Amino acid sequence: MNPDWLLPDWPTPPGVHALCTTRAGGVSARNYQGLNLGDHVGDEPDHVRANRSLLREAIGVRPVFLKQVHGTLVAPLDPSSADGAAADACTSVESGVACTIMVADCLPVLFTNETGSRVAAAHAGWRGLVSGVLERTLESFDAEGGARRTLAWLGPCIGPDAFEVGDEVRAAFEASAPEARDCFKPAGSPGKWMADLPGLARQRLRAAGLMRLHGNDSSEAWCTVHNPLRFFSHRRDRVSGRFAACIWRD
Repeated sequence: MNPDWLLPDWPTPPGVHALCTTRAGGVSARNYQGLNLGDHVGDEPDHVRANRSLLREAIGVRPVFLKQVHGTLVAPLDPSSADGAAADACTSVESGVACTIMVADCLPVLFTNETGSRVAAAHAGWRGLVSGVLERTLESFDAEGGARRTLAWLGPCIGPDAFEVGDEVRAAFEASAPEARDCFKPAGSPGKWMADLPGLARQRLRAAGLMRLHGNDSSEAWCTVHNPLRFFSHRRDRVSGRFAACIWRD
């Protein structure tokens, strides 16, 4: 496994494994330099296939790649699941398959429960986040004790000093959670705000009853935009690869 990849530091139960790739490794070139895992961003298809094979070899199970559409659908996965399901989260109770989310500024969130009987991963851009993708993902754990028996790890994403949004984004979050105002600071231009995407995710997860949160604390080390040698960023580069966060069971 590439030493630059992130191994989440969180108290997962035995048999649950997770990682988050970076740009390190891989065969892609130009804006996709390194381990680009996205097959929808203009990279050479042979390079993407080679990069995905490298990831599968490194983790020892098959990562399932979704067609992410900034929605809230949660796809159940098993070893027969094909790539390309239109969903922004996935969950599994089976071994041999990795729940996988691709990002290049949006927030990847990994989940498991206390016993490790279920794992899940979610793609939280602002549209999916405000629409409830994290809450929908948590609902898949209801039979395993719900949010209070679940823990989450937040991966790298665009940071609060880089994510400028308009009034409509702030209003959308405050419409369902007035406390969301604490995650927005004036950007210096009328109608523009700097948004704390991981902060908004932490708020929503806690409101849903999940208190054991790990990973991204909104500091600069986690920011995709401000760490160009380590992370892909669509907002920074416009043409960009994708890295991935994965979680799976033995």
